This record gives sequence, C-alpha cells and structure tokens, in this order.
Amino acid sequence: MATLYAQADKNIRKTWLLITGFLIFIIGIGYLFSYLLDSYVILVIAVIISILMSSGSYWYSDKIVLSISHAQPIGKKDNPELYRLVENLSITAGLPLPKIYIIEESQPNAFATGRDANHAVIAITRGLLEKLDRVELEGVIAHELSHIGNKDMLLGTVIVILVGIIALISNWFLRISFWGGSGRRRSSRDSSGTILLIIGILAAILAPIAATLIKLAISRKREFLADATAALLTRYPEGLVRALEKISTDPHPLRVANNSTAHLYFSSPFKGKQSQNWLTKLFMTHPPIEKRIKALRGTKV
Repeated sequence: MATLYAQADKNIRKTWLLITGFLIFIIGIGYLFSYLLDSYVILVIAVIISILMSSGSYWYSDKIVLSISHAQPIGKKDNPELYRLVENLSITAGLPLPKIYIIEESQPNAFATGRDANHAVIAITRGLLEKLDRVELEGVIAHELSHIGNKDMLLGTVIVILVGIIALISNWFLRISFWGGSGRRRSSRDSSGTILLIIGILAAILAPIAATLIKLAISRKREFLADATAALLTRYPEGLVRALEKISTDPHPLRVANNSTAHLYFSSPFKGKQSQNWLTKLFMTHPPIEKRIKALRGTKV
C-alpha cells in the first residue's frame, strides 16, 4: 500500500512539473511572437479565444464524445451485475455513481468523461463485458473511476486551453508574417532583426508540435496514476494486469474511435498501429502496455 501511494505521489509531482514547464513554454513563445510583431494584444486575444473554445468543450464534451462513440445509456435493470460493480467501487472511491453507457463494439475497452465527479460518465464496450472476468472488469472500471477522482477531465481541459493558445498565436504569427505584417521588430534592417524573424518563424512551426508532445506526455503520466489508484481501490493489482494483457492481445478494431477520442480510452483503440521506434512512442496517447504491467507488478498492497 505504501509503495502504491509513493508511486501515485511521484506521478502527480511529475504531472505538475510538466504543466509548470508548459506554462513557462507558453509565456516564452507568446513573448517572442508579441515582441517580433510589436503587439502584445495578439497574446491576450489568443488566450481569450482559447479559454472560450475550451470552456465550451468542457461543458459539452461528454455529449459530443458519447455521440461520436454511439454509446447508449443503461440502467440497473439492464445489467444489474455491472451496475452493482460500478456502485460498489464508487462507494469505495468516495465518488457519486456515474452514468453507465454501453458501446456495441467487440474490442474490450472503456473510457470516462464528464466535466466533474457529479456529471461523470463511464462508457464500456460490449467486448469488455463479454471477454473479461469479474476481477479484470473491476480493475478496468476502477481505473476509469480513478480518472474521475483524480480530476483528469478538468486537467485535460486546462491542457487543451494551453495547447490551443500555442496553436492560435503560432498560426497568427505565420499568417501575419506571410502577408507582410510589419511590426517594429520585423521592419528592422540589421542582421539581428532578420535572425529574430527566422527564429520566430521556426518557433511558430515547431511550437504546436512541442505543445502536443507535452500534452501527450501528461496524458501518459495520468494513465500510470489511474492504474496506481485503481490498484488501491481494488487491492488486487493482478486483476488490472490480467485485463491489460487480454486487451492488448485482442485483434478487433474499435470502429467508433478516432484521433480526437483515442486518448480517453483505457487502452489505445488502434490495434496494430503502434510500432516500437522512438518517434512513434513520442506521439502515443497511452504508455506501452508492458510498462503499465511492470509498474503494477512492482507495487504492493
């Protein structure tokens, strides 16, 4: 138990360290673009627009994701055993009972969404119910409840806002530069002004990529944290390990998944598309299954 708590605390510290670095990165990029264009209004407008867009996503993302996934709500009478399982784990976790949805897909998988614990949803595929035994299913559901308890939906919204700011100001800088925008820095004829402009253009191209990499790194850290928290809830890490092993070897595709929703799922829904080279791993939405299993088997409850 103590080992699991230490692992969870370590993951939390790493996540907030990444977020702090993300904020510093945004401030630096924003300052550079504003300096080169001689207009700090651009940064302010980008922040406002990103917050407005992401706030809308925060309030309605659950409905959008459930619609994209073709998930259908179920009640206690539809599957009493599943309902009781979720209810018992929610009580153990000290969380309100989330709404339960079923996705009619063969691939075993699941995700949690909703703006907070009082408006949370857990969606489970038909394949998960049919292919996992009770302790394995319990591990997966505990993982999704952990995302709710760890406020990962709120954290995800914050990250989306930060990535949105980077994307907007980078796009504006490139457009203004392309159409001949002439701030005080750009109009400078000396070599230092030209070098600064080149640096600004390179930053505008690379910054959104860097922001995406940071977002994915944070997402992977939260998966490790959810695994650790799930093991605490069930007090049986091996159940979650067995679930990960079964899900990783299942050959069925998840037809309703796409790049915008892949990060929500318990395990990457894209089968056969994850190579082992370092570049592909940088853009993975989830940690490798073998690393998650190793972390769980290295814990004691």
